[in-house]
Amino acid sequence: MATLDLRLREPSPELLSLPWREPLADWDVTAVAFRDIPVGPSRHLVRFVEADGRLWALKDLPRRVALHEYEALRVIEARELAAVRAAGVALQPSEEGAVLVTRYLERSWQYRRLLTRLPWTMTAHRARLFAAMTALLVDLHRNGIYWGDCSLANTLFMRDGQAIQAWMVDAETAEFHPSLTDGQRRLDLDIMIENVAGGLLDVTARRGEPSEAAAQVIEEANGLAERYGQLWGLLHDEPVVALGDADGIGSRLRRLNDAGFAVDELRLESAEGDESDRETVRVTAKVAARRFHSERLQALTGLLVGEGQATILLNDLDDHRRRMQDDLGHPVPEPTAARSWLLHVLTPGVESAHAAVGHRGDPTQAYCDLLEVRWLLSEREGHDVGDEPALRALAERTTPGGAAANLAFVDAPTSEVPALTPEMLGTSGSPDDETAQEMG
Repeated sequence: MATLDLRLREPSPELLSLPWREPLADWDVTAVAFRDIPVGPSRHLVRFVEADGRLWALKDLPRRVALHEYEALRVIEARELAAVRAAGVALQPSEEGAVLVTRYLERSWQYRRLLTRLPWTMTAHRARLFAAMTALLVDLHRNGIYWGDCSLANTLFMRDGQAIQAWMVDAETAEFHPSLTDGQRRLDLDIMIENVAGGLLDVTARRGEPSEAAAQVIEEANGLAERYGQLWGLLHDEPVVALGDADGIGSRLRRLNDAGFAVDELRLESAEGDESDRETVRVTAKVAARRFHSERLQALTGLLVGEGQATILLNDLDDHRRRMQDDLGHPVPEPTAARSWLLHVLTPGVESAHAAVGHRGDPTQAYCDLLEVRWLLSEREGHDVGDEPALRALAERTTPGGAAANLAFVDAPTSEVPALTPEMLGTSGSPDDETAQEMG
């Protein structure tokens, strides 16, 4: 007879006390702190539990699949890629049963709830979502990871400055290779396009949108291939320049840095077939993680934020430094300006912005929204309008159309989802299908 084999990376008291021996479907809602996260259908039963003040996703799987996904997520975590973190796995006494435990991403969005509030006409906001998915797949591919089931349902989304970051939430089909062939990448991309088209059409039908919306979502899904190609090309471009052409070499670095990528190594090799009278070299960059701005901000201030937020905050820091230099009449070292900015600009700014949005969501993101709205309002008025009009726009939800800040209003973050109660379930005492998250 099989026995329980429970492995937890964070063995907190409430997690340990869960009824791991029982099939997940039989857990009693009156005894376990389930959370209500209504989503669509799923191949597997997934429930959310609050334990020790944190939210965990529990997925019912066959043992072999659960062990594979547990190990796959740990490998992906070690490579610092955007995926949910594996917290444990329980191999249960029941026949071939297992429960995979992952940390839930606080303040993340599930695609159906997000797109339900982003109709097909809101193309700018939807484009941010598609860019995020493309960037995630490119990151996996350049690390030799074949996903095999990239879809909207297997992805969570989180705001990051004026961008959105996508997170992998299902690694059941993930494969690891030294590198991927062009054929493997193409197949994975085709799977993503087909799955995304299906997910978009599903949301379009649920919203009752007109027929032209269906044509647009197909175009949006097919556009993923172009987005993927552009980003892959940026990362793997190998321009040939004259040796000593600092501008040409610097241009290659700036393109990567502007896109948020740090460079781990730059290699210059003599170019073959050069017939000019000057020696030419091929520039090859070994690209590191997409954390160029976030690492710079962390080095200056100690703040650890996403790449999108860091890009905005560094611009704000640079503006503060220029104002200091104008007021003092002499250069100000960057570390000095950073300390002043933290104390006199960022801290009160974050408090004001977070209060304006009702203390909902990420405080740092609220400040990034404040900066964006202030800039848009100032552009419209032709002069710097200051913080007050921008704070008022955030509080009254009257931010300019097209602003990324409008995404703050589309959905409640995960941390604000109510607890699941027996009253919400009628008399069954067990969660129904609508409480299961769509995770593969």
